[in-house]
Amino acid sequence: MNIIGCLLLTLAAVAALGGCKGGGFDIKNVNIDNVLKSAANLREVKEPEEIQIGQGMTETLLGARPLYDDKELQRYVNQVGLWIALQSERPHLPWHFGITDSDHINAFAVPGGYVIVTKGMLKQLRNEAELAGVLGHEISHVTQRHHLKALRKTAFASLLSEGAAGATQGRQAELVKSLAGPTRELYTRGLDKSDEFEADRMGVVLAARAGYDPYGLPAVLTTLASADPKDTFLTLLYKTHPLPQARIDNITPGMLTLDAINGPQNATRFQQYTKLLHVASK
Repeated sequence: MNIIGCLLLTLAAVAALGGCKGGGFDIKNVNIDNVLKSAANLREVKEPEEIQIGQGMTETLLGARPLYDDKELQRYVNQVGLWIALQSERPHLPWHFGITDSDHINAFAVPGGYVIVTKGMLKQLRNEAELAGVLGHEISHVTQRHHLKALRKTAFASLLSEGAAGATQGRQAELVKSLAGPTRELYTRGLDKSDEFEADRMGVVLAARAGYDPYGLPAVLTTLASADPKDTFLTLLYKTHPLPQARIDNITPGMLTLDAINGPQNATRFQQYTKLLHVASK
């Protein structure tokens, strides 16, 4: 089964609670040549190309770590994520949210509307407002095209062209192959600190627009700041993001404008959907 096809079928926000059956991502109309031409100058990448680049990057990430096998939890996170994404400046993107079966504490955004949260990150959260804060942060990376900007600063264009030099029209596999190296490099190196700080600021606003307590994300950062810095499951997060305390310090002044908002935390609903995560870890 094509990983993207499975993601599209499994993670649709209102999908039925069934398995990923039949079909797959339809690549008949994918024109790799057009994607490559746009990728040669990422300033000019149009939204359809951005989405296809994101699909290739998502397939690389999910190839390294599969989705967590809990369809109800996947559906729940998609419902929360889609509602928050609808409050953004790009509500029309084909948003999809997924939980990977990884104990590392992290979350990732991919161009075009794909957001991945690790099982380890979900275990750190206490309520839906905190989940909304994490998802709002990642959604903001997508709306601001932070990853495309980062790729433009690297040798992405030349690597992509070399990796897919022999690609033919409709061969999505070639695009995925050519994206593998740059994708791994980007997600192990991380974005600029300024991009992370901007995503924090925008993320709390999106969560507030969606009706959640805007202090959800600061609460998550406080939890992470109090964790053991030697925890191996935090290694990648610390490598790719500013330290939690620096993020708290950066975001705190802007929270003053949101103090009047007192949205719900929805702790009971969150705990209902995530209870199996904690049972499985015992």
